[in-house]
Amino acid sequence: MKRWTQIFKVLANINRLKIIKLLYDSQPMVVGDIASEIKVSFSGTSKHLILLHNLDILSNQGKDGHVFYSFNYDMPSDIKRAVQIFLK
Repeated sequence: MKRWTQIFKVLANINRLKIIKLLYDSQPMVVGDIASEIKVSFSGTSKHLILLHNLDILSNQGKDGHVFYSFNYDMPSDIKRAVQIFLK
């Protein structure tokens, strides 16, 4: 039960859902570009990305002093089921 509570708390934010949809079919993006797309501050976007990354919904990779975030297609199956609801 605790895991599902954590999953739904993370998914219960419109900005985090926007990030998931944005990264689902796109190339990896840096925080600043994601923030511009969803119209949220850099620091706010960074906090959302950390929560999504902690649940393995997003993956990240550092390159040339930047962190690139992308949709994690290999996330745990229970989380994938919940995320798929929002991608339709």
